[in-house]
Amino acid sequence: MPEIDLSLGLWQGSFRDIERLWLRWFTLTGELIPAPTEEAAAATERAMIAQQEATEAKQEAAQAKRKAEQLAERLRQLGVNPDELNELL
Repeated sequence: MPEIDLSLGLWQGSFRDIERLWLRWFTLTGELIPAPTEEAAAATERAMIAQQEATEAKQEAAQAKRKAEQLAERLRQLGVNPDELNELL
């Protein structure tokens, strides 16, 4: 059906817990057009991955902040004021 930029094709997979060969819609370039439930599941998975990445980034930032605070404290112990280092550079 080139006039609507769609084609039909065979797809091997599971739909509603039934594994078999299915007739599915594809783009003219051969890309499978996901069913609404597949699209929703993919969106949920992307959201979960984004949330996990955000959590990891926050943890890394907190760890970097703690490390900077430890280094600043060590400099103070050595008699160097870390707040004045920018003036020296």
